[in-house]
Amino acid sequence: MRSDTPTDLLRLPAGIELEDARLIDRLQHSLPTTERPFADIAAELGMAEPQVIERLHRLLKSGVLTRFGPLFHIERAGGQFILAALQVPDERYAEVTALVNALPEVAHNYRRDHVLNMWFVVAAETPEAAWAACDRIEAATGLPVHAFPKEREYFVGLYLPLLSPAPRVGEAPARALPAHAPTAQPTVLTDFDRQLIAATQSGLPLVARPYDTVAAMLGSTGEAVRTRLAELLAAGVVRRIAAVPNHYRLGYAANGMSVWDVADEHVDRLGELLGSQPAVSHCYRRPRKAGVWRYNLFAMLHGHTRDEVLAQAEQVAELLGPACRAHDVLFSSAILKKTGLRLRQPID
Repeated sequence: MRSDTPTDLLRLPAGIELEDARLIDRLQHSLPTTERPFADIAAELGMAEPQVIERLHRLLKSGVLTRFGPLFHIERAGGQFILAALQVPDERYAEVTALVNALPEVAHNYRRDHVLNMWFVVAAETPEAAWAACDRIEAATGLPVHAFPKEREYFVGLYLPLLSPAPRVGEAPARALPAHAPTAQPTVLTDFDRQLIAATQSGLPLVARPYDTVAAMLGSTGEAVRTRLAELLAAGVVRRIAAVPNHYRLGYAANGMSVWDVADEHVDRLGELLGSQPAVSHCYRRPRKAGVWRYNLFAMLHGHTRDEVLAQAEQVAELLGPACRAHDVLFSSAILKKTGLRLRQPID
């Protein structure tokens, strides 16, 4: 055990070793755009490069990690994400799941404990394509699609630590949020960008020089791939290059989408306050829907138990104060799909 590793570690989930946990904690943040990024991570953690690559292979194969590679923010390139929900009869749940998941535009899909019991995210290169996907789902399933497009993003950055206690609402220093820039011009994707997205949207190759391997697929150079990924990171089209964990396999068995009915004149101020809490992984303003949905502020909370998440929700209620008139927590009970962005027609 390294001398800087705490001796009073939280008990690790089954199948995750100490060195796995150190790697998972580190790679949820970022992978550098260097020539041999795994060697750089290995040097930082006191491991060997082959050991890092082998462990990542195993963690992905076993389902501890769901993806590893660039995480795209397609709205920064003129696209759109739409959170949508269905009310699916129990007897049709498997059928409807297959129909929804068949669309490449569906990036995530979760079963949640609510009357609206299927919640999915549509991601597409244009708003028109995203709304067309919602229409196709409605036509295929015969069920109304309740769409809640993002009106404002306050924070996105999932981090589920294994080797340190998870932060709690109001107990950790607030994080600084990026400046809100609603009029920022989107990045126009080039043909090379679209080829690069298509080549990496399912993950980076787990080899010593992953960017060179991607470059060979595109008939380019490793330097060109690294440079463009760095530019897309700076532009926000790529949020980060990182590992995406399976919440459940890391011991975070309770994952609640907390939703809040906040007075419209206060929602942006309180959304920024809520998004600044390290315990919140995603925080957005979304539209209400008359007769269906009263909530306009969404925040994801994670914990090892439902009681833990519900206690965090009560802390959020105190934080929001009297401007919040009601709230609910929709727990996920199954991951139905989690792939991230997929281009429908990548350029050859």
